[in-house]
Amino acid sequence: MKNLSPKFLFFVILISVLFSCSKQDDGIYFEEEPIIELTNSKSYSLIETDIIDLVNAHRVSLNLPALLPLDIISTESSGHTDYMIKNGEISHNNFSERAAYLIKNAKAISVGENVAYGYSTAKGVVTGWLNSEAHRVTIENPNYTNFGISMKTNANNRNYFTNIFIKK
Repeated sequence: MKNLSPKFLFFVILISVLFSCSKQDDGIYFEEEPIIELTNSKSYSLIETDIIDLVNAHRVSLNLPALLPLDIISTESSGHTDYMIKNGEISHNNFSERAAYLIKNAKAISVGENVAYGYSTAKGVVTGWLNSEAHRVTIENPNYTNFGISMKTNANNRNYFTNIFIKK
């Protein structure tokens, strides 16, 4: 049997690649969905990073999986933290809108949220959440896979926190 030369094989592969790809639309796509990047490039403050670590350490201590932070969730958390500061009170107002946004754009199946005000340390806010049954249940939900965090300080140096959890 005759061996094919490497140059000939390269030529055949090159021709196959050049003529197998097309820049034209094949017409099978009817609607373009907006693409939302689910990256993890957000810069977190030290207190936010500590909250991420403390929540995950607590979950791991219960043999639950650690949660992965997602920028899209932290962005929603940040928007709500701004809302709470603007209104001068903690709340879950407009939670259904945040949840709907994350269901559509982060492909969340379920969404939960913890908020807090006034704590000066990550340990303080996480301990506060863990001492509250409703907040603890959210942190310990075994179905959640991802989360986002936001901590911002108002003009009076009071910290506001939003921690949103999702199941993908």
